[in-house]
Amino acid sequence: MSLPAHRSVPDVPEAEIVELLSALVRIPSRAGEDAMEPIVTAMAAWYARQGLAVERLQDEAGRPLGLYAELEGLAAPSGPQRPWVVLNATLDTAGFGEPGTWRHAPTSAVVEDGRLYGRGSADSKAGAALFCHLLRHFSRRRERFAGRLGLLLDLDEHSGGFGGARRFFDAPARRPDGVLIGYPGCERIVVGARGFLRARVTVAGIAAHSGGSSQRGVNAVVRAARLVGELEALELARDSADTGFPRPAQLTVTALHGGSGFTQVPDRCELSLDVRLTPALDAEAARRAIEAVLRRHDAAWAAPASSVAWLPGWPAYRLPDAQPLVAALRDSGRAVLGRELPTAVAGPSNIGNYLAALGVPALCGFGVEGQNLHAADESVGLASIAPVFRIYAGALRRLLAG
Repeated sequence: MSLPAHRSVPDVPEAEIVELLSALVRIPSRAGEDAMEPIVTAMAAWYARQGLAVERLQDEAGRPLGLYAELEGLAAPSGPQRPWVVLNATLDTAGFGEPGTWRHAPTSAVVEDGRLYGRGSADSKAGAALFCHLLRHFSRRRERFAGRLGLLLDLDEHSGGFGGARRFFDAPARRPDGVLIGYPGCERIVVGARGFLRARVTVAGIAAHSGGSSQRGVNAVVRAARLVGELEALELARDSADTGFPRPAQLTVTALHGGSGFTQVPDRCELSLDVRLTPALDAEAARRAIEAVLRRHDAAWAAPASSVAWLPGWPAYRLPDAQPLVAALRDSGRAVLGRELPTAVAGPSNIGNYLAALGVPALCGFGVEGQNLHAADESVGLASIAPVFRIYAGALRRLLAG
């Protein structure tokens, strides 16, 4: 997005969005490090001041996992059911890293040259603040739409556990017609992402004394190193150009652990594998390909066969350009910006893949302009708030029309 100079837009409550964003940035909410009750309490207080009811999400031990608010339009629906759209942004953040590398403190919320600095400012507290004000915007115009609009502010996202999203969406009744995720990035609409599959491969050897001559055993670490090369050489299925999925499948050996000292030939070595899935290489195809490599490898060694433990993953997905979420956001983008927003597919997996596995369509990336995500001096461009707000508002008016 070619951003305009930072100026006030009459139909966008920019100052209030920035005020809430600043308050959220000043509350540390690092996944796995900080207590989450302070930021949940602050957000619940904001909802109360707006007269909006909110549901607190918690785990079995009572720890906070997020907040959910919903409102329903008063207009008559055109069909038997009211369309249901959920906005989603996370309130937890990445860690600070080394605080001394920051020019502005990670919780300072300093504004300088049109940018607000702090951890989570772009990823994704700006999205949370913007979506809160979109919900308030529609709460004051309920007679103009027929659908249901929800806002899920989840926790446990940056840990990779997605506990807040799982707590909400794992309930069978919670299957909205679409989810709009406010990840940062205003140059394109992210309509899909590669999936993932993970495995732990145990390579066997035969133990022996490392100083022996007549009995050398079979070195599991050496064997595993050879297997790494064989896996790296594996040709993975590729998507054709007409699928609209430009990201290739890929396999990465992410860890190798074996051996226990200097005097023993290792009889066990474990590999960790990460496979990025595409429509052409789904989980079943990836398992078949890797297991075929293991069978060929095992046949060449006088040692017990390798074993593999598969870990749960998420599928790749891509929403077509004609899908209502995509079409509404692109059309609204064209109306606000005067040009087309391109669509894109993300390399890393995200909550959109989890939702795809549940059959819930999701856009997994359109939001404010951010810099230095997960790095020192993370910041958000304040000039991006107004156009992003207006694009979402226009898309929601269409999606909730009923």
